Amino acid sequence: MVFIAPVPADEQMQSNPSDPHLGLDHFGFRVDNLEETVADLKSRGADMAREPRTIRPGVHVAFVRAPDDVRIELLQRD
Repeated sequence: MVFIAPVPADEQMQSNPSDPHLGLDHFGFRVDNLEETVADLKSRGADMAREPRTIRPGVHVAFVRAPDDVRIELLQRD
């Protein structure tokens, strides 16, 4: 599976990994309140791979680190 998305002008593109990635990269959950969900997960010891941010108007995401280099995406739509 390939996901293509625009990169804002103030951010750098991630380089391609030198080795192919085999296995699961990430999976996601839609949440009602991203800030509350992240605060709850942090209080339970979660390690954030990416803090909450707005990727476009009305769409907010954060990523939590999980075992085996898997990331969990949390997504809130207004």
